[in-house]
Amino acid sequence: MEYLIRFSQSYETFRLPEIQALAVIEGIDLQVISYSLESPFCIVKLPSEDAARRLISRSILVQTIHELWGQGSTLPDLHASVHKTTSHLWPTYLTCSFKFSIDSFQGTRTGDQKIAIINQFAYTGFAGPIKMRNPDQEFTLFEDWPFNSTPLGITDPKYYYLGRYLGTGARDLPKKLDLKKRRYISTTSMDAELALVTANIALSGPGKLFYDPFVGTGSFPLACAEFGALTFGSDIDGRSIRGDEKKRTLKGNFEQYASLDRLGGMFTADLTNSPIRRVPLGQEQDGDGVRGRIFDGIVCDPPYGVREGLKVLGVKDPEKCPWVIPKGKEMYKQADFIPPRKPYSFLAMLDDILQFAAQTLVDHGRLSFWMPTANDQDQEISVPTHPYMEIVSVSTQVFNKWSRRLITYARIPDNKVDPAAVQKAKEAALESKQKLGKTADDLNPFRKAYFEGFGSPASAYVSPSPPPRGTSVETS
Repeated sequence: MEYLIRFSQSYETFRLPEIQALAVIEGIDLQVISYSLESPFCIVKLPSEDAARRLISRSILVQTIHELWGQGSTLPDLHASVHKTTSHLWPTYLTCSFKFSIDSFQGTRTGDQKIAIINQFAYTGFAGPIKMRNPDQEFTLFEDWPFNSTPLGITDPKYYYLGRYLGTGARDLPKKLDLKKRRYISTTSMDAELALVTANIALSGPGKLFYDPFVGTGSFPLACAEFGALTFGSDIDGRSIRGDEKKRTLKGNFEQYASLDRLGGMFTADLTNSPIRRVPLGQEQDGDGVRGRIFDGIVCDPPYGVREGLKVLGVKDPEKCPWVIPKGKEMYKQADFIPPRKPYSFLAMLDDILQFAAQTLVDHGRLSFWMPTANDQDQEISVPTHPYMEIVSVSTQVFNKWSRRLITYARIPDNKVDPAAVQKAKEAALESKQKLGKTADDLNPFRKAYFEGFGSPASAYVSPSPPPRGTSVETS
């Protein structure tokens, strides 16, 4: 049977990746029949009504799902489709209470027009009572109008759908995790809606272990915990985790949402200096795809390094400052200790994230992380690749002259990794390492493009809104 999904009118490139991920979580055979980024309507093929309801039950971007009764570019075509597709179903609903409504996307109807159109469906023979509240069955006529149809005086939609209501998505869940109501946040805390979408695409769920290596105030772990995952996180600056060490802490956020039982642990570290055990790659051709690798998912929003250059733990020149490391070993347990840091390449950070994921994710485990890029093709940063990680989806949130992408990968089993791709990646990594610069701009092409106005003269540059994430202190 075919079903009609009615998406929310935002984040168009995130919609399909989310429902495809939810189909994986629920073990549902999903086939997308038709979808366009310009429309909130998507036709899918599913095995049953129950599967349809389960598919969207925790979706953040789906408003409703409906059993598709007909479709057409004109009302006569729609009625013909309804007759052909569902006439055998009409007797089932003859005596139940029902309601008809019209959902016009990018268009409007007068009340009289709506009544006249609804009355055209009298041939279904429904004889039950009409109830505008809590009816047994609800039928919706969806109209897809051309853009700007009202001011242009367009009188008819470009397409119609008739659907029987089945279920509603989790559109209210972002309100629960709303940053405005959260106890502890920072200027870079990820929006609740996008954090939840990221958790869905990364396949968060009960019994799974999830990790955020740039945890900040915990937006991603909170979202993953909301779906039942046991969460862990780390940050280069432990102050972002500790907060005021009273109520305004990362732990306090978990207490606020009654998710403390899904908080596994948080610690100070970065990807290049992490206590997490990593499994050497290429040594498990006949393994179980799990042994030694502990995470089911990794979700993060790495620092973009704009307001201050990217940093990692370490000393830039140990020979000039030989006392720093021994002193750090003496002081690291002190509450106010801030470890030394050295400059870090933005592109190297992306490669390190992929390498870390390849070494710690179980087979088919997912990595979902956000990455900024310029909208100008000449300055665009390409999507990073890794021979052990398969790209699942790339979704884009566009601002003014720059965008940020949510890139999702799946861990490829060792015995399916292409040896030629592994060798090519090693050669590329060596070449890239030789080209690393020393200044903040040399180490970060996005930062350089940002301050150069993404191709426009610096004097004419106006900062896009919202500003990108800039420091390595707070990252989620």
